[in-house]
Amino acid sequence: MSERVIGILGGMGPLATAELFRRIVEKTPAKRDQDHPRIIIYNNPKIPDRTAFILGNGPDPRPELVASAKKLERWGVDFIIMPCNTAHFFAETIQKAIRVPLVSMIEETAEVVRETGLRKVGLLATNGTIKGLVYHRALLKHGVQIAVPGKNDQAQVMRAIYEGIKAGNLEMGRELLLKVAKKLEMRSDGIITGCTEVSVALKQEDLSVPLIDPMNVIAEKAVKLALGLEDL
Repeated sequence: MSERVIGILGGMGPLATAELFRRIVEKTPAKRDQDHPRIIIYNNPKIPDRTAFILGNGPDPRPELVASAKKLERWGVDFIIMPCNTAHFFAETIQKAIRVPLVSMIEETAEVVRETGLRKVGLLATNGTIKGLVYHRALLKHGVQIAVPGKNDQAQVMRAIYEGIKAGNLEMGRELLLKVAKKLEMRSDGIITGCTEVSVALKQEDLSVPLIDPMNVIAEKAVKLALGLEDL
């Protein structure tokens, strides 16, 4: 089977997009440059904030998301991935507008959780991902329960994401997330880093329960699809 071209619909945020690209490169079983798959990245940070729209406080990101996906399609990608968990709230709208597959980071992560046998997972994510039930819909159909931070702790998660990592203060964001994660791991069998900024900040060695990182999940899936090791 011939290789496929990966399309990355990025910019949400740029650091997470760069991190996904790095992980795809690292997870590719390559011995030389030519062994790596082709990747087209559209880093579009002008996409309106997804959480703000879901909460009723901002402009609609769907037109820009669809336009970005269509550009990637025109540029010749064979499938698209998005390093933004909250943006998957709009996945169905994006998929209807394009012919190439949008491979869901959410659905792939839910499948990994199912295979791992976890019964209850903690979710570190944006308010938009939580309110939009992005992971709830995917996990509950597998019988997996979800624990989310309390109101005050969730406010710290949002601060870590927006005032910390997205603003370039990784250490501050990491410190806040660690405090919340330590509480959440006491209520769950594993933790999902349900925001790509959280994926950048937290590592498995930080926790005593399994850390399910959707960015790793989609990076591994993208490599398999690109190299023809799995069917689309």
